[in-house]
This record gives sequence, structure tokens and C-alpha cells, in this order.
Amino acid sequence: MDIHWAALGGVFGVSLGITLLTVVLFSLGVAAQPRDDGAGHGGARSHGAHRTATATAVLCFCACLAVAVYGLTLIIGG
Repeated sequence: MDIHWAALGGVFGVSLGITLLTVVLFSLGVAAQPRDDGAGHGGARSHGAHRTATATAVLCFCACLAVAVYGLTLIIGG
């Protein structure tokens, strides 16, 4: 049995990079979610900032979902 170390290292590097990217995207999505800080409608955030935060969070979560679905299609082979 012969192990191709360069290929194994390449797979490890790509897997580590994609994992870190997914974790960072998910963390950014959680951090970008708008929060109700109890200030009511007179809070510090404007309506536009609230919409931007929501759009950023949704975009980050959609990117995480895309990475997961792509990985599953690679595993399933469909």
C-alpha cells in the first residue's frame, strides 16, 4: 500500500479551509442578526440598518447552506 502524501495534504488543507470558512460565515450571520434591544421603535438602529443586518445574516446563512448542500452532493454522488 502506497500513500500519496501530497494528495492527502491537499485534501486536508482544502477541508480545513472550507470548514473555517463555514464557521466564520455562520458566526458572522449570528452576529449580524438584528436584535430587539428593548428600545422599541425609538431605538438607535434605523429601519435601513435593520434591513441591512437582516440581509447580511440571510446571505451568510445561505452561503453556509450552499456549502453544506455541495458537500452532500459530493458525498452522495448525485
